[in-house]
Amino acid sequence: MKYLPSIALAVLVVTALRGVFTGEPVNFPLLLLLAVLVCGVAWAIDRFVLARRRAPGEIAHWGIEVPASIFTVLLVVFVLRSFVAEPFRIPSSSMRPGLVTGDFILVNKFSYGLRLPVLDTKVLDLGSPKRGDVIVFKAPHEPEKDYIKRVIGLPGDVVVYKDKKLTINGEPVPQVEDGTYSYVEFGQFLTAIRFKETLGDRQYSILEFPQFPSFMPNQKYPGTPVPTCSDDGNTVTCNVPAGHYLAMGDNRDNSLDGRYWGFVPDSHLRGRAFFIWFNWDDISSFAFKRVFRGIQ
Repeated sequence: MKYLPSIALAVLVVTALRGVFTGEPVNFPLLLLLAVLVCGVAWAIDRFVLARRRAPGEIAHWGIEVPASIFTVLLVVFVLRSFVAEPFRIPSSSMRPGLVTGDFILVNKFSYGLRLPVLDTKVLDLGSPKRGDVIVFKAPHEPEKDYIKRVIGLPGDVVVYKDKKLTINGEPVPQVEDGTYSYVEFGQFLTAIRFKETLGDRQYSILEFPQFPSFMPNQKYPGTPVPTCSDDGNTVTCNVPAGHYLAMGDNRDNSLDGRYWGFVPDSHLRGRAFFIWFNWDDISSFAFKRVFRGIQ
């Protein structure tokens, strides 16, 4: 009986590590909640039952002591991660140049309302996304995965993407050319044209590759469960429905986003990305250009 809490905790840790090293989808919020419950039960048993039976100076059994001793730490981490800020890692180049592969970022969990952990049910409405916000969300077509993109269209907006230019409700989104940007991906050296784009009160950089088409119809996701944009092979027209948002990557020609799989329901929002706190490649090269930076 005394070994059960430590065994249960070890199983949860192994499950989480297996997901990290194999890349398999893992429900980390659920694993963390279960770990808190296991350690909380161990802490309660030790404090209110076993402590009374121990002789003065006797040490608690390790099978109970280990999970009980980390209960408070896990509880604080769970509360902070669920309601304040959650760490994420950027997995691809779809948000270059602002966010690059390997960036570790923080996501504000209360910007768009407080939600119950695991269930993701909103219990308190504190705000909603604005145009230009960088958001993390559960992908409509792959709900087991978290995506990060920029909010382009709000509920009720009509967004048109034609010849690599955005128009929202008939108004062109301002763009100014800003030199070039190069990076290496999958062993290839890529160079794109960089533009400064202004959306609402946000100005940020986007990338475009002149040799790529503005839209690739063969990339559309056929099984998405949410409404999608329409296209004629070149022009994409997005009528954003109520309770949904249009999200696109800043690396416009290298991003599978709302143009291809549809709109993000409000219920899928995880939070607003606001801070880069770490990038191993940046640290190891002593560049220190990608740590402790805000996200445009």
